[in-house]
Amino acid sequence: MATTTGATRTGRGAGAAGRSTATGRLTALGRAELTLLVRNRAMLFVALLMPVMMVGAMQGWAKELDYDKAAMSVGEASVTAGIGFVLLFVVHANLVSAYVARREELVLKRLRTGEVSDREILVGTALPAVVLAVAQCVLIAAVSMAAFDVPAPERPDLVVAGVVLGLVLMVALAAVVAAGTRTVESAQLTTLPLLTVSFLGSGLFVPLELLPEKVASVCELLPLTGAMTLVRSGWIGGGDAKDLVGAAVTALAWIVVSVFAVRRWFRWEPRR
Repeated sequence: MATTTGATRTGRGAGAAGRSTATGRLTALGRAELTLLVRNRAMLFVALLMPVMMVGAMQGWAKELDYDKAAMSVGEASVTAGIGFVLLFVVHANLVSAYVARREELVLKRLRTGEVSDREILVGTALPAVVLAVAQCVLIAAVSMAAFDVPAPERPDLVVAGVVLGLVLMVALAAVVAAGTRTVESAQLTTLPLLTVSFLGSGLFVPLELLPEKVASVCELLPLTGAMTLVRSGWIGGGDAKDLVGAAVTALAWIVVSVFAVRRWFRWEPRR
């Protein structure tokens, strides 16, 4: 009996050792979160179809604006807006609900009792949404270039930088918003402020060049504006070095503030 118990413990120890690396733990968390995402049809619909529907709507609505002033075509405006929709819906809105659901179901609390660090828990939960978002950004870009005659980006490096900064920021802000969200149902309300200000002021629908100068100056400071400026500038090849550096600094500043807020106020146990 003792031998069996010892063997069992040895087997468990070997299994635990195989999962003790950060990569192994993140992979396991990401796989579990992907399974839950696939089972939740409402969240899967938002993640997969909402950005595509918004891009289609953008194609018709954008024709009413004079994009020549922003040195953009309707197709270029649509593809950059599509990337913004992916960041907001696939990553931010999806993750706020995921973090709240895992907290209220005591999943986060149980995970913290093991060897997984707090950072790994948050990143592992976000992995499926991030991977899905990257895939959708690539798909939107490919379809836009093939079906709508959108030219390839002039500066792919800026597009990639904008997407990466946007992904990191949306994950961090999702954790911040989740800290103040009581239930999964209320996440539909708590995500609205960022969605609204980003739609109206971060260049998704209306480029900042088409806004009054004072309004544009304020909108440049919004969370998603820096990332979207890099994406748009990378696609059309516009913007001087000073503006691009300013956009990157704005995005990085929001990331730093968001990470500090997560470390300070994120809740790991159900709100009562």
